[in-house]
Amino acid sequence: MMQWHIVCDFDGTITRSDVIDNILQRFAGPEWETVEAQWLAGEIGSRECLSRQLSMVRATPAQLLEYFDSVDIDPQFPDFVDLVRERGATIEVVSDGIEQGIARILSRHYCTLLPILANRLRQTGPDSWRIDFPYSSDACRAASGNCKCKSTPQDRRVLVIGDGKSDMCVASSADFVFAKGSLADYCAREGIAHARFDHFGELAQLLSRLPAERTSPAPLAPTTAFEHQELFHHV
Repeated sequence: MMQWHIVCDFDGTITRSDVIDNILQRFAGPEWETVEAQWLAGEIGSRECLSRQLSMVRATPAQLLEYFDSVDIDPQFPDFVDLVRERGATIEVVSDGIEQGIARILSRHYCTLLPILANRLRQTGPDSWRIDFPYSSDACRAASGNCKCKSTPQDRRVLVIGDGKSDMCVASSADFVFAKGSLADYCAREGIAHARFDHFGELAQLLSRLPAERTSPAPLAPTTAFEHQELFHHV
């Protein structure tokens, strides 16, 4: 697998549920669902959707941290990461979610050295927030907060692992996809090379079926969960 680079989604893929949706359900009024419906209908991109939704959240840092500490991940994911590294592939978590939450959740489950590319939460008041998009692109066809296509290296074969709408654009250009949820339905409908899965325990066997040609590895320079000492930053 030395020539493979893995782009792995977080919400609903590594976790059992969507972290941002859960935050909105707990700490925002019902108006967030109207914005969500516009995004699902393709009327707005996720960057606009998330900006509007996160501005509705009213939660202190302590409340958000308490929620992050309640989030479970697929228990087979840490072993999957170890297996990928043993086989010489690279892996990074690329998400349209919240970097600080992802870092804290992964650290709690002993996944502390994974590169993370995600949006960043900024505190604007005692219980108010905005979201920044360091990995967005004006050229993104999906108008995403995090343009996942932007993160894929040119000199390695790309394996995408995901579950939903935010993964569809990058899946279309990947060499192969491990998919569940609506992403699996999308890949089947669009004729994209993929394998369905339900949990990470199934992926060891699927990895063994991928070709193993070698190319020069691409450098990685995103933030890692290990590097997060201060989770929230004031504007």
